[in-house]
Amino acid sequence: ELTDRFYTEVLGLEQLPRPGFPFKGLWLRAGGQEIHLIEVAEHNTPEGQHFAFAVDDIDGVCETLAARGVKVSKPMSIPGAGRQAFFRDPSGNLVELNQPRRPT
Repeated sequence: ELTDRFYTEVLGLEQLPRPGFPFKGLWLRAGGQEIHLIEVAEHNTPEGQHFAFAVDDIDGVCETLAARGVKVSKPMSIPGAGRQAFFRDPSGNLVELNQPRRPT
């Protein structure tokens, strides 16, 4: 499926074994975390709901994603917090890239 390939081939996440649930889904490893996605009939993406990946070099990650055909927003600064950018997966889910502010 398109979303499966996006997370594994474009984002480089590791696909994990998943129990034989009676509905389609995908389990992924992102560093020390797991992401569990499920397929929902007639899915409508909720506005604003998202998850975030912490990154060390947001500009570099945005450039890499853009080169892979992902439409990613320009990184923006959040005072006191760091920088963030956003993109959507093939199912329309909002995903954040977050580069935390470095301590001074």
